[in-house]
Amino acid sequence: MSRIGNNPVTIPNGVTVGVTGGAVAVKGPKGELSAPLVTYITANVGEGNVVFERANNSKGARANHGLMRALVQNMVTGVTSGFTKELEIIGVGYRAQMKGSTLVMQLGYSHPIEYAIPGDVTVKVDGNTNLTVTGISKQSVGQVAANIRDYRKPDHYKGKGVRYKGEYIRIKQGKA
Repeated sequence: MSRIGNNPVTIPNGVTVGVTGGAVAVKGPKGELSAPLVTYITANVGEGNVVFERANNSKGARANHGLMRALVQNMVTGVTSGFTKELEIIGVGYRAQMKGSTLVMQLGYSHPIEYAIPGDVTVKVDGNTNLTVTGISKQSVGQVAANIRDYRKPDHYKGKGVRYKGEYIRIKQGKA
């Protein structure tokens, strides 16, 4: 059984954490994030750390204890250093470019795919085939990267498509 919720979240210099009205707000050099506190969980901000306690030992309280701790840890990491996901586009004629706040991709379809980037995430295109998704919210960065990848998942026969950098795609043998 995991004991993640019992570990305190350390607060680095330059970051402030506040608990007001059933929500935890984290403010740092890169921005500000907040998340609602889950039922049966309380957050106590001490000197240089945040400790989470549960009201009882019910199954939901135990599960959400570790969840709240992980969410606040991700918020602290996000406002200090941020999160990054890297994607690569592989395939002949497959490419991407930024037009304002819209990502325009050619992925082998008869039409270009236009994806509007949300305001809290930035996407950088390097050399038409490498994408870098950055932001302070781990959930937003991961969701944007997953949405971009969903337009053309890697093919298991030729390996073409959008994949995470370093992702291994097992290439199947074709018809003999």
